[in-house]
Amino acid sequence: MSEPAEKKAIYEDLQGIPENMTGEIIDGELLVHPRPSRKHIITASFLGGELIPPYCHAKGGGPGGWIILVEPEIQLGDNTLVPDLAGWKKERFPAREEQNSISVPPDWVCEVLSPATALGDRTKKMRIYGEHVVPFLWLIDPISTTLEAYKLESGRWFLLFACGGTDKVRLEPFQEIEIDLDNLWLELPRT
Repeated sequence: MSEPAEKKAIYEDLQGIPENMTGEIIDGELLVHPRPSRKHIITASFLGGELIPPYCHAKGGGPGGWIILVEPEIQLGDNTLVPDLAGWKKERFPAREEQNSISVPPDWVCEVLSPATALGDRTKKMRIYGEHVVPFLWLIDPISTTLEAYKLESGRWFLLFACGGTDKVRLEPFQEIEIDLDNLWLELPRT
């Protein structure tokens, strides 16, 4: 006798998760995670602070032309993903959609790694982003203070640059500005 087929998760399953959790559907499986750690949130927020003013609002002489969102819900085929940050060139961003999730693959995604999600971010989510032709992916580890920048070419991810600590970098697709990585790793004094 064969085992009954497991029920694949659907979008409506996300509505039933507790408010203090984040849910994603990856390869038909509902994955529920606690809200990120403070270190994780600080890194994502501070990176957004570096990118959003010059790229979304053209502040400080920045190039503008982008929509960059924090924790957007993105529908890629049957998968519903929630990256830490994602960006679309303004002309590709669907300003109005009936559903909450965004149906157009982003032009750039950033995943801030945590011990609970790093494996899935590096394997399943990275594969899905590649299958849906997201051209750029950054993986940031706030614990080891590293950033890896990848570019999709011919259906494969290629590491463009690995950096960390106090490096100052210009990375695609945001090479017009210099990012001081030391600004992403807020170290608060212990009290």
